[in-house]
Amino acid sequence: MSQESPRNEIRRATVRYEVPGMDDVAVRHDVEYAATDEGALTMDLYLPPGADGAAVPAVVLVSGYPDPGYEAVLGCKFKETGWSVSWGRLLAASGLAAVTYTNHDPIADLDRLLDHLRGGDSPGIDVDRLALSACSGNVPRALAALMDSDGALACATLSYGFTLDAAGSTHVADAAAQFRFVNPCAGRTVADLPDDLPIHVVRAGADEMPGLNAALDRFTADALDRNLPLTVVNLAASPHAFDLHDDSEASRATIRQSLDFLRAHLLGVDAGPTR
Repeated sequence: MSQESPRNEIRRATVRYEVPGMDDVAVRHDVEYAATDEGALTMDLYLPPGADGAAVPAVVLVSGYPDPGYEAVLGCKFKETGWSVSWGRLLAASGLAAVTYTNHDPIADLDRLLDHLRGGDSPGIDVDRLALSACSGNVPRALAALMDSDGALACATLSYGFTLDAAGSTHVADAAAQFRFVNPCAGRTVADLPDDLPIHVVRAGADEMPGLNAALDRFTADALDRNLPLTVVNLAASPHAFDLHDDSEASRATIRQSLDFLRAHLLGVDAGPTR
């Protein structure tokens, strides 16, 4: 029997944490959210079991890469990866809607998606309670959306992510050029972030991506210097993409913390711990 290719392994890898009800999540596949010259853009909506049409808060899983790039490397779109599907089910089973989506232009198409959701055209989504979640090279696109949110987003979770280049640094720019994720935060600083938007940041202490933690550490220090509502978790021994590759209790505990952070800010402080 041949071993699975690294491409298939990356494409199929799923989050190393489960809660009851993940198999019972309702999924609306390929819902159109915008029409473009390249064709229809669609999203998958993951809704909690038993939602029965009630509007629930939603978490958008942000992509910083165009889908043609995903397809060239992994053979599938962002919303079809094991990461996206398993996180969508995990969030929905935890009481929150999750949104994954296709894109041709990561900058313009996330704006189109958020405009569509805020327009109330997606039954079952509470448009007044939206959050973003991003990891790795997707984080700069999420950060730019937070900077431009104008109070329309409730919170965000950012994990093992490239962030901002401080003056004189090019870590994020170099990674964007190498890995081809968009970097709309180029030239911007933490001063562009809202003062009252809660952000949960997870740092993988053993992250092997060059320059990632150097930029993240400066981002964290600058955000705390401004006294932004930042929650920081340091997984000292964990690698990049710990949620997919680190099958440890520390990793699972951190995933639970991220879920509880989202539930607290979107469902209320009395939402209770994730199961």
